[in-house]
Amino acid sequence: MSTVSEINLPNAMSSFQNFLALCKPRVTTLIVFTAMIGMFLATPNMVPLDILVAATIGIGMASGAAAAFNCLVEQAIDAKMARTRGRPLPTGQVTSKQTFIFATIMASIGLAILYFLVNPLTMWLTLATFVGYAVIYTIFLKPATPLNIVIGGLSGAMPPVLGWAAVTGTVSPEAWILVLIIFAWTPPHFWALALYRREEYAKSGLPMLPVTHGEEYTRLQILLYTIILIAVTLFPFAMRMSGFIYLGCALLLDGVFMAYAIGLYRKYSDDLARSMFKFSILYLTLLFAALLVDHYWLFRL
Repeated sequence: MSTVSEINLPNAMSSFQNFLALCKPRVTTLIVFTAMIGMFLATPNMVPLDILVAATIGIGMASGAAAAFNCLVEQAIDAKMARTRGRPLPTGQVTSKQTFIFATIMASIGLAILYFLVNPLTMWLTLATFVGYAVIYTIFLKPATPLNIVIGGLSGAMPPVLGWAAVTGTVSPEAWILVLIIFAWTPPHFWALALYRREEYAKSGLPMLPVTHGEEYTRLQILLYTIILIAVTLFPFAMRMSGFIYLGCALLLDGVFMAYAIGLYRKYSDDLARSMFKFSILYLTLLFAALLVDHYWLFRL
């Protein structure tokens, strides 16, 4: 005879998976990862364990809440796109009310953790990032301008500053260099996706660059922003934030990224755009990992 717990367990697991999906786990993981790199780069020593744990949880919860709020606002748009129509809101697996309550609770707990267990500066910077993404970008910028991803990219680039502030209680120029790298990376990363999803974006009504200015213009912008990105990735070495380990890795990764950008500009294909988008995620991950390895190797010497 089945017990109540056995009967309810599948429903509980399904609900958990739905709410987890609202947090966009892959995006949130990358955000938390870059925030953690910011923590480690902020000190020549190891990050205190209590700060590392509390900041990681707090930033992760706030990020997940912002993603859930984004899903709430864009549920009608998500329903029109093949990439997003399977999300919990368009499929009716969760309601708008449930999503709003979930996002509010997640954000409140995350910000409280940062305020009381980390420091107030980190909490306020995280709150500003939350508002920048969930409100300014999602509600105002994204439906209004094809430059939405450029302007709104600042909120997505902020995690290293959050991590830096968590450890030091301040924000130094070095932290903003990390932000600048992600800021320059975001347009070519996202426009590669927008290119091979351009028909879906056209149906959604969002003014994405390939829809408003065409494929050729978008490919040119990807190439130009990639050049900017490569220049920016050399700043840590130029400012002596890093050494030759990072420089070597950055030049190698930059070379591959540029090869994608040039290839896309010369002869477009959806497959190439898709490959560039996937590589761009690996690129940022490896670039920040190289910063971390170089950082501790540098102080070891």
